[in-house]
Amino acid sequence: MIVGVSTRAFAESAHRAGYRCRTVDAFGDLDQKAMVENVALARDLGRAYGVAAAVAIARRWPGPAAYVANLENHPAAVRRLAAGRRLLGNGPEVLARVRDPFSLAAVLGSAGVRMPRTLPATEAGRADPGRAWLRKPVRGGGGSGVGPWRPGQPLGPRAILQERLEGTPGSIAFAADGRRAVVLGVSRQLIGDAAFGATGYRYAGSIFPFVCDDADPASVAEQAAAIAETVTAAFGLRGVNGVDFVARDGELYVLEVNPRYTASMELIERATGLSIFEAHVAALDGALPAPPAPPSGAYGKAIVYARRDVVMADTRPWLGRDDVRDLPFPGERIRRGRPVCTVFARAPDARGCYAGLVAAARAVEETLMREAS
Repeated sequence: MIVGVSTRAFAESAHRAGYRCRTVDAFGDLDQKAMVENVALARDLGRAYGVAAAVAIARRWPGPAAYVANLENHPAAVRRLAAGRRLLGNGPEVLARVRDPFSLAAVLGSAGVRMPRTLPATEAGRADPGRAWLRKPVRGGGGSGVGPWRPGQPLGPRAILQERLEGTPGSIAFAADGRRAVVLGVSRQLIGDAAFGATGYRYAGSIFPFVCDDADPASVAEQAAAIAETVTAAFGLRGVNGVDFVARDGELYVLEVNPRYTASMELIERATGLSIFEAHVAALDGALPAPPAPPSGAYGKAIVYARRDVVMADTRPWLGRDDVRDLPFPGERIRRGRPVCTVFARAPDARGCYAGLVAAARAVEETLMREAS
């Protein structure tokens, strides 16, 4: 079983590899329910998504359990999920350490890896007013709750400050056995991209492989491998994991570690043929995959966000298409700013891939979305 906010991509990887799984999540989209047995808290039970509720449902089912976002922020819930069964992922003790930004900063600093200056809320007075800062939730994900902060502004106890660096955002995907790591791919992130209706610092998609004007690909690969090895050895990471970073002047600055399946991994699976789910299970058993060969061309995904309150048209004819996933049900109402679906594109280069994503998003808006009355 797979538990998390949005479980479709990881479940699809498991399904393709021949595994039978059940999922518990927030959305329960049309294509996921057509593929695997799914319980969606809102759709099926009329309840708002909550980690405790999702884990309680998952406890009814026997067998191994895996998780995706945002359970990495809730070690106690992962402990409950894992009780009496095999956990296919990092354990609660690992999560508590690696998701502590100050523990991470200490590990990276000792290894000579760069990380933006990060401060707890209690030390906001130490923030240099000459620098740009971001307010981030301690238990965040996907860019939700992230925004600019200026000295003197209120800052709640469940927030941290992190220096905002201009650069190119990206993510490292890797498999780990607790001691060693193998990089599976490095992707560019699309953050707050208005072309897809995203705002602020919301995650809007990825393009694989990573391309950046001021970063040499060989240097990026070398730095990515060193970062993956450093955090794996320090925290004992296992299975598939991710690291978010910003590339600036050829250097990678680590923002956070995501100790579970990450959003860019389905692009790596599409581009290389590597089964992410099989790599995850094998790494948990101590067997790391060989690094995948570089892809031919660029592969991208983008989350389409609603620009206004909308009602979905008949989405059933889109089932089975390879360029769209996370399809809502026909007639579903989606509020402004909420995700509608995910679109995909492939092109010879990153620029063409991005253009393909924009065109795919427009097709969704023109065909599947009508304004709510």
